[in-house]
Amino acid sequence: MFILLGLSSLGYLLGDAAIRVKEYERTVTVKGLSEREYPADIVIWPIRFTEAGNDLAALYGRMEQSAGQIIDYLVAMGVDAAAISVSVPQITDRSAQAWGANEQVAFRFVSTQAVTVYSNDVPVVREAMQGLVELGKQGIVLSGDPYQDSVEYLFSGLNEAKPGMIEEATTRAREVGMKFADDSNSRLGKIRKATQGQFSIQPRDTNNPHIKTVRVVSTVEYYLAD
Repeated sequence: MFILLGLSSLGYLLGDAAIRVKEYERTVTVKGLSEREYPADIVIWPIRFTEAGNDLAALYGRMEQSAGQIIDYLVAMGVDAAAISVSVPQITDRSAQAWGANEQVAFRFVSTQAVTVYSNDVPVVREAMQGLVELGKQGIVLSGDPYQDSVEYLFSGLNEAKPGMIEEATTRAREVGMKFADDSNSRLGKIRKATQGQFSIQPRDTNNPHIKTVRVVSTVEYYLAD
């Protein structure tokens, strides 16, 4: 009986102590941001063009010629030939389409094809983009969906950027925590818990998609001491 009473009393005292410790355990949760700009180091540029005609063999010949003209232009602008690829032509027979069976069309066949640049030399490719009108002057009909055929810029150096950015975000979180501790007449203690947010890579703005903003937020919970 005395043993039971003793154990009950001990359990009460330990529970009461745990509650009091919890009451006096003070923490502060702060966030630290690291944000940097980097130039894109990969560019993917699809150049889609169209030809139409009634003679299929002649149409293939013109497509081949146009693709060659585009490649010649790119190489002349300094783009590495190894960075250029050509897709297979896509031919549409308009007379074979159900919706156009009874429609009179000037050209039976319509063909589209794409020459794609995948390059690490972003400045050279961007310079080539500025002179694309020259291809139009050569009689090449450039086309393309603004979403499907839009230029894509990538940044592949995230692994190299991560350590410094994590350190910076954590340092800034600690600075915020120290300011809070000073304002509350406390001292910033050890870290109780820390979480790192996801890295995000976004264009700096709509006019400069080749400049990337890399961002990460660290969330740190510190103990506070008197």
